[in-house]
Formats: sequence, structure tokens, C-alpha cells
Amino acid sequence: MTIDKTLYTGRPTEKRSAVEEAIFDKLDQLGISYARVDHEHADTMEDCLAVEAVLRAKICKNLFLCNRQKTQFYMLMMPGDKPFKTKNLTAQLNCARLSFGDADKLMEYLHTTPGSVSALELIFDTEIDVRVVIDKDLMKDEYISGHPGISTSTLRLTRDNMLKYIKAAGHEPTFIDLAAE
Repeated sequence: MTIDKTLYTGRPTEKRSAVEEAIFDKLDQLGISYARVDHEHADTMEDCLAVEAVLRAKICKNLFLCNRQKTQFYMLMMPGDKPFKTKNLTAQLNCARLSFGDADKLMEYLHTTPGSVSALELIFDTEIDVRVVIDKDLMKDEYISGHPGISTSTLRLTRDNMLKYIKAAGHEPTFIDLAAE
């Protein structure tokens, strides 16, 4: 993976996709500052570690999940190095077993593809079809990261600014405790 080792502040000067531009516009509208690293698709843990080194922040793991009937959708935000156990999550949410959501629903609700999902795409979920769930351990970090619609950039926001962004998108997060095992 090729990574630009520059830590940028603010939006890119070159034109990006409509999804990325909408996310940058919302960040600007809210007065939220952020740092940015540009890179090729980060598909492995090694790629993520290289991005983290330039970003000077941990990668946030964002999972798009749904129930068996595909009628309830969730975005789970958790530390990137923490293992995910669906049993622990479903017990806390008092719901049926969860699995990964389909790519078509991810595109419909959040305008993104698997591997690129982050809380930054919540602005596209105007009907609030996706429930945001945040592991409390993520709140211990100063920064929370996310891709702006595609995993060729990663943005670093302060924890408080990420929460401000999520709430401005109309979502009220549910905080859970995914015990490390």
C-alpha cells in the first residue's frame, strides 16, 4: 500500500467524490477541525498500522451490522485492536444475533462500500435507519478516526468533535461495554 506520509489539516484541494465532498462540507459547516492522511485502500492490519503512524491516532473499527431479518441496522464503533464478539453485543442491545450487513444496504443508507464505513457517512442516513453503538473503550482515546466515504483517506477528529458530528447527523449513540476477552 502506498501512503502519503504528510499529515494534512482540512479538506483536500483537489476535487473528490460527491460523497467525500458532502462529508467535508458538513465538517466545515459544523466548524470541526481534523487531520487527514491520504493513502491507497487500507485492507490489512499492517496497512492500518502504517496509517496510524502518520495519523498519530489509533484506527477506529466501524462495523455495519444487521439482524437476521435484515430489518434493524447498526454501526458499531470500537477500538481497532479489540476483538468483536457478536454474543456480547447482542446481549447488551437485547436483540437477536447480529451479522454483517449487506453491501447494498450499506450503500443505500450510508452511501459507502464495505471496508470504507465510518461514522462520517451518517449524514446520509437521514431517516435514522442505522443505530449507532459505541464501545466505551473508544471514549478513552483522545481521537476517533474514520474514512470520508472511501478508504483512501482517513480523518482524525477529537472524540468530542466526532460525537458532535454524529449528533448533528441526527443520531444519538448507544454506549456499550464490549469486555475484552
